[in-house]
Amino acid sequence: MSQKRGFTLLELLVVIAIIGILSSVVLSALNTARNKGKDASIEQDLTNLRTQAEIYYTGAVTGYGTQAWSSGPAVNCTGGMFSDPTVNKALTLADAVNGPGNVDCYAGITGYMVGVALTATTSSLIWWCVDQTGTGKGEAGALATTAPANNVCP
Repeated sequence: MSQKRGFTLLELLVVIAIIGILSSVVLSALNTARNKGKDASIEQDLTNLRTQAEIYYTGAVTGYGTQAWSSGPAVNCTGGMFSDPTVNKALTLADAVNGPGNVDCYAGITGYMVGVALTATTSSLIWWCVDQTGTGKGEAGALATTAPANNVCP
C-alpha cells in the first residue's frame, strides 16, 4: 500500500493567505518610508534654494527683488530672486515632489519666504518653510493665503 505525500489544498490556501497579509504590512511600511523620503527631498531642495537666494542677494542691486505674495504652483513665482534659474529650479523641484500647486512664495528687497507642502502626514497638512533669517522649519495647517507678518516663516 503506497501513501502519497503532499500538501492539501487547505494548507496551501492558508500559506498563501499568510504571505498576502505579510506582504501588505511590508508594502504599507515601504509607502511610509517613500513619503518620508519625498519630504526629505523637499527640505533639501528648499535648503538649496535658501543658499542660492543668499548668492542672489549678494549680487543683486535690489536685494531679493520683488515677487508679490503667491500661493499655488511654482510657475507663479517668477519675480525677483525667483527669476534666477538656479533658485527657480530648486523651487520647481520641491513643488514637483508632491504634485505641483503646493507652494507659497514672496520676495521683497529685504526678505523672502517660501513654503512647500510635505507629503508624509495624511491626517493633517504639514509644510516646510524657509526665509531670509535662515529659518527652515515645518509648519502645521494649510499653506498661507496671505503673506505672514514680516514675511518670515510663522
